[in-house]
Amino acid sequence: MNIARRVLYVVTLSWALGLPAGAAEPIAKHHMIAAANPYAAQAGRQMMRAGGSAVDAAIAAQLVLTLVEPESSGIGGGDFMMVFDPRTKKVVSYDGRETAPASATPDMFLDATGKPRGHFDVVPGGLSTGVPGVIAMFDMAHRKYGRLPWAKLFVPAIKLAQNGFPVGRKLAATLRAFPQLAGMPDIKRYFYKTDGTPLAQGEILKNPELAATLRVIAKRGPKAFYRGTIAQHIVDAVQHAPVNPGGMTLADLASYHAVERPAVCGEYRTYRLCSMGPPSSGGVAVLQILGMLERFPATQLQPNSLSGVHLFTQASRLAFADRAMYLGDPDVVNVPVAGLLDKSYLAQRSTLIDPTKDMGMAVAGTPPQKHANFAPQKSQQLPGTSHLSVVDDRGQVVAMTMTVEFVFGSEIMANGFFLNNELTDFSFDPARDGKPVANAPAPGKRPMSAMSPTIVFGPDGKFVIATGSPGGPAIIDFVAQSLIDMIDGGMTAREAVAAPHMLNLNSPTILEKDTALGSLSAPLTAMGHTVSARELESGLHIVQRVHGGYVGGADPRRDGVALGD
Repeated sequence: MNIARRVLYVVTLSWALGLPAGAAEPIAKHHMIAAANPYAAQAGRQMMRAGGSAVDAAIAAQLVLTLVEPESSGIGGGDFMMVFDPRTKKVVSYDGRETAPASATPDMFLDATGKPRGHFDVVPGGLSTGVPGVIAMFDMAHRKYGRLPWAKLFVPAIKLAQNGFPVGRKLAATLRAFPQLAGMPDIKRYFYKTDGTPLAQGEILKNPELAATLRVIAKRGPKAFYRGTIAQHIVDAVQHAPVNPGGMTLADLASYHAVERPAVCGEYRTYRLCSMGPPSSGGVAVLQILGMLERFPATQLQPNSLSGVHLFTQASRLAFADRAMYLGDPDVVNVPVAGLLDKSYLAQRSTLIDPTKDMGMAVAGTPPQKHANFAPQKSQQLPGTSHLSVVDDRGQVVAMTMTVEFVFGSEIMANGFFLNNELTDFSFDPARDGKPVANAPAPGKRPMSAMSPTIVFGPDGKFVIATGSPGGPAIIDFVAQSLIDMIDGGMTAREAVAAPHMLNLNSPTILEKDTALGSLSAPLTAMGHTVSARELESGLHIVQRVHGGYVGGADPRRDGVALGD
């Protein structure tokens, strides 16, 4: 989508603490949320106006997104949450990633001849569905950081589901863009009218079944999701899917647990950044990209510049090569996080970047403390994700990225919400060239992700940026670019979310179509890049601390807003 087609609703300020100046606009003095849909942002702000924490706001907003942005996230999927606690000055991360059922096998996505099946052949149905982690993770975070009663967080979503809401631009556009989805019974029943046409923007959509589900979880707590009637409906939907039935059982749901993990942190210039570690590859890859670029002066990394695009794509190539080789579920695979982020290792990798020409396909390095000999996997993730950022009155910060994987996940519903197709984030090849792949399927294993919710602290040690984005593996580049644009390029949150994107996932260099980057295609080609132009559906949502309060940026490629008081 051409960014100029939409008006960006956001608040920002003339200058950010520790960052160069931008255009003067109002600020929020007390709290701020940036989310992918106005109803979600309103729910989050409502919680903070009632004295709730950033965690409360994030939970309420995500419950609303389950209803209003079901193509991207929901309680039938998973998420990662970063939390900064101003009382302890610590950052913790919560892993609500989906897990493979006990029936999963390394060869579950191979055909009868032992070859990987087509990716889109296995997305719909129960085979691709992992055990959802959102509700368990919300419970874990709320017990530690929530200030409002659990049931209160469900009120906005229940009211909207019961009374209805106008279909948003993005949901309507998704239905138009994927007419083949009408072949799945749940999608046709929920989104299509009797004349065979999908719901259009502005038409009212109600979901009383989801309202009833949320009432049960609000009253009885998270156990009501993982046991009893709701769990049975999930199992039935998976086992009796119209295509690709899966083997998830009630025991798989009952045994699910969220995990509190240490944040993965590092430095870039005078800033400290904390992001999500494995089973997400996002935090490690973002920190690698920044670490390899730190030797270059900020003047060479300016937004929309030839040198900035070239250097960024080279660092991204190297990070994605390591990602494909080493990243996976840390409870199953011994991921060499410390080695991958070792400053000497990153400095050595950075020497492979030639400022004058593209390096071509990068190969993985050999980090210190390398633990195992893996084969690289091919990247297969697809965008069906959302992100929100929040800061509350007490300075608690949340950056949270949520997903159902592809649009509408596995395209099957239970209890009024869509189930994920997260298991297709596993490598379809369990081994390559006789070596195991770190991200191969296994019972109880969490598939690798690219989600990169990130919290940044300025030279004074205080919170300055919360950022994150959807976009499949491109999330890593979207987030890393937003940080470079703000730290080195002096952009505000508003400007960073709208900046044109460039990608290189250790493949051709992709420039966002119909943007200022188009003029760089020829000089990049002369430097050896294979360049293509493409529409890039990111969804950056950023909250930024500024002098006197907070400002927010909502990606104009989606329906989101930034709201504060």
